[in-house]
Amino acid sequence: MPHKLVDASEIEAQHGVFRALSGPLGVSTFKVNRLELPAGAEGPEHDHAADGEEEVYAVLEGGGTLRVDGEEVALSPGVFVFCSPEARRQMVAGDSGLTWIGIGATK
Repeated sequence: MPHKLVDASEIEAQHGVFRALSGPLGVSTFKVNRLELPAGAEGPEHDHAADGEEEVYAVLEGGGTLRVDGEEVALSPGVFVFCSPEARRQMVAGDSGLTWIGIGATK
């Protein structure tokens, strides 16, 4: 199939915030997920040192902060952030919540 259309709102959210889109889209060489945090919520602090996954986050709606390696990066729609596998990171939603797409792949 040369293309596939998926409505993220039709994918069941895991833990109420994580919508895995790779499988429904038929993607096999990278991962793509839609993530949503309500106002003031914090995502899990993590890295991908063990699996070597690089990630790019693309903010869709709302705003907040990405805590990465001791720094705080302001997030708003249209902002893209790259994180190396070793970067320790955590998303924090602002007053209007935060919705972003996470795109990842291992080398």
